[in-house]
Amino acid sequence: MGRGKIEIKKIENLNNRQVTFSKRRNGLIKKAKELSVLCDAEVAVLIYSATGKLYQFSSTSMEHTLSRYDRGLDLNKAEQQQHSDLPATQVAELDITTTILQEEVTKLRLAYLRMSGKMLDGLGFKELQHLENQLCQGISAVKNKKEEVLLEQVKRSKLEEQKAMMENEALRKQVEEIEKKRKRELVEYHRLDPKAVMNYGSEDEEISDTCLQLGLSSDYGAKRKALKREPCNDSGSQVASQ
Repeated sequence: MGRGKIEIKKIENLNNRQVTFSKRRNGLIKKAKELSVLCDAEVAVLIYSATGKLYQFSSTSMEHTLSRYDRGLDLNKAEQQQHSDLPATQVAELDITTTILQEEVTKLRLAYLRMSGKMLDGLGFKELQHLENQLCQGISAVKNKKEEVLLEQVKRSKLEEQKAMMENEALRKQVEEIEKKRKRELVEYHRLDPKAVMNYGSEDEEISDTCLQLGLSSDYGAKRKALKREPCNDSGSQVASQ
């Protein structure tokens, strides 16, 4: 047998009233918790007993819910003020539009939750299969985009590698040009003064390294060595004349 229907009126017996209050209060808070979890809703409950004792529950925080409620009241007042200045037909159209938009938002929110793997209760096999296909398509699109990003990174790395190789090749050519120039200088010195070839290597390297460090050309070193030899040539000519 089911329970008999209880007449909704004030319970005169104080003890029975207190027991009923305690049971129904706990049941109400339990239902509020279930509603907030199942439907992802923001729920707040305020209960004052006959003696003035406060009982409360909030899925987020009571201050946040109350401030949100106050903002909602202000928005409702502003909307009512705007509606009062409009004809009845426009007010009805705005109400219909608002209702349609609210329903659309609810559908989109439900679809989002289901795509996240939530709120799947009540779906049939075909609906679950359709949802699975949508998720597979989304995963495939994400994988394709990830591959495109990786290929772009590889392409950029290859371009940077080619650029570095070209720079290295240019530096190698510069070094070869410097070596060729030094060889030509050695040949020129050998043609002018064969005895200077013996001392050319160490002296030429020191002068060339110094010129490179100072940013001077190799011609500067050649002129410097030529100036070093001039006093010797003058002294030799004087002795021959004597």
